[in-house]
Amino acid sequence: MPLFYRLRGLSVALLTGAALIAAPPAQAYQLDDWHSVVEEAEGQTVYWNAWGGDARINAYIDWVGERMQARHGIEVVHVKVNDIAQSVSRVLAEKAAGNLTEGTIDLLWINGENFAAMKRNDLLYGPWAERLPNFPLTAPDANPEMRNDFSVPVEGLESPWGKAQLTFYYDSARVESPPRTLPELLAWAKANPGRFTYPLIPDFLGSTFLKQALLSLTKDSAPLYEPVSAANFAKVTAPLWDYLDALHPHLWRSGESFPNSGPDMRQLMGDGQLSLAFTFSPLGPAAWVADYQLPPTTRSYVLENGTLGNVHFVAAPFNASHKAAALVLANFLLSPRAQARKQDIDVWGDPTVLAMDALSEEQRQAFDSLEDNPAALPPDALERTLAEPHPSWVGRLEGAWLKRYGAD
Repeated sequence: MPLFYRLRGLSVALLTGAALIAAPPAQAYQLDDWHSVVEEAEGQTVYWNAWGGDARINAYIDWVGERMQARHGIEVVHVKVNDIAQSVSRVLAEKAAGNLTEGTIDLLWINGENFAAMKRNDLLYGPWAERLPNFPLTAPDANPEMRNDFSVPVEGLESPWGKAQLTFYYDSARVESPPRTLPELLAWAKANPGRFTYPLIPDFLGSTFLKQALLSLTKDSAPLYEPVSAANFAKVTAPLWDYLDALHPHLWRSGESFPNSGPDMRQLMGDGQLSLAFTFSPLGPAAWVADYQLPPTTRSYVLENGTLGNVHFVAAPFNASHKAAALVLANFLLSPRAQARKQDIDVWGDPTVLAMDALSEEQRQAFDSLEDNPAALPPDALERTLAEPHPSWVGRLEGAWLKRYGAD
């Protein structure tokens, strides 16, 4: 799943915030004059680095490119990447080499650790996001997640694009009453050995399961929203390791191996090897039923006390060559038309970041196209959302998991 890439393999010196080279001068256009931004953008090419591992998402980005070309004469080049951290590394290298104005990347699909690292190292252009004409449609005062990325303040350095929330799904032909809490999941796995698993760490969905379990099992979640420290890591995570020690013997293949990714886990569901799985795409199960990847008896739900959710964003590097076109593209991604198409399960099925109260009646109607679908979540399910822990916890959790359960 592309929503939650993480930073890997970067220089320790760079990640500690070492000063590199001063930022480039301001652009000729004025952000407060949107017309000047649009005029500057006309005829530019946007190199948009985004995950390229899903045909539906790629087709949606192709449609966005067609609209940008038709409306603004802007060419959108989808630079398909497996891990957005590769793109972050390139921006770091360009800054170190003194490339301040002619970067090879104009827009990034990003959130979490990657955003935190880029912000810390002054690798982002901005602030600009809250000056987009369509940004008010997110109603940020009522939806603070539009201004926070894994507990890190966005401060206008990236623009929201879509939502994600950990969603469980099961085959109702095999499971009459799915587990609604982490303790119930353990009891269910013991009663149904081999019918559940999670992706291999450090896959983002596997790491999300670790965070979900930790939040559900800890008595005090406050430390998880602060930078991780060696002093409290062992104490805070002890319940997680006790839980996993008890769970693993009852997983698929007895917990001795794990699927490599969310799509691999979904394939196991489609093949009937699993009866229960999860995704970070709330409308994904309904879309996969429509695509015949999952049986029509598939149903979705969230845990009783809520599940992890976050927003994914787009951001422009500090040295983007075509900033104006990147901003015009980001604004279009926030338009009701683009957001409604993205949410359509026949197109992608990625939930909108727009607030329905901020839209006109006609605009709201475009989001009503999702008919009653038994595989989809009920409308109020996403209200039970748990905030993502501070991004510094992810690497520590992954390292500890690999040391404890990884291959010798």
